[in-house]
Amino acid sequence: MNRPSRLASPVVELRQYTLKPKQRETLITLFDREFVETQEATGMTIIGQFRDLDRPDMFVWLRGFEDMEARKGALGAFYGGPVWAAHRDAANATMIDSDDVLLLKPAWPDAAFDLSDLQRPTTAEAESMNGGRRLPGFVEISIHHLRPGAETAFAERFRTEAVPLLAADGARLLGAFVSEHAENTFPRLPVRAADNVFVIVTGSDDGDAHAGHRAALAGSPAWRAIHEALQAASTKPAEMLRLVPTARSLLR
Repeated sequence: MNRPSRLASPVVELRQYTLKPKQRETLITLFDREFVETQEATGMTIIGQFRDLDRPDMFVWLRGFEDMEARKGALGAFYGGPVWAAHRDAANATMIDSDDVLLLKPAWPDAAFDLSDLQRPTTAEAESMNGGRRLPGFVEISIHHLRPGAETAFAERFRTEAVPLLAADGARLLGAFVSEHAENTFPRLPVRAADNVFVIVTGSDDGDAHAGHRAALAGSPAWRAIHEALQAASTKPAEMLRLVPTARSLLR
């Protein structure tokens, strides 16, 4: 097992790739074999990579950086390096669109991903785990599009009111984030710069546990009040991603 190089990342990219039909497993195999350690060697952290349960041609992944300048250097090193040059054609051949990217920062100081106790299987270990398709873990990412200026107050309300409800219900809050509006330091890779979002990442043992958590929260008047406030501050419907980690995903 390989330990991550850092506990959390102050800058996070949430990347959603639309793939050509039936190409997701091809990309996952390539990504997990070639693009994990080689990206981390440049200084970034590969936080998690996932299959979207509701969209069979979507690949979702997260990577993190120490700051925006470190992001510039790490991305330049990787995309200008030999590994990407060797495999970019194969990776790009699976994709229709790779520009759906949100640049994020923690919504409050301890809302970043804590990776300190997580371990990633090696490629060989992952290959022995039934192709990596039966490992436990379930992650939900909810993306809420807020009016400009609403994110700070709402993040504080979520921290004080919603986080205790999640903990009491047994759900794991893995992270909470708001948009990072700093200038894109690597414009070769576009980001959704105009979006103003509040992003919640939760984890469950499996899909059944996730459904149970959801049902319990739906029955909570306090949770409904928070949800209604979130809707009132939103400019459009939330994006809800139900995700299953790949074999080598650190976050699960």
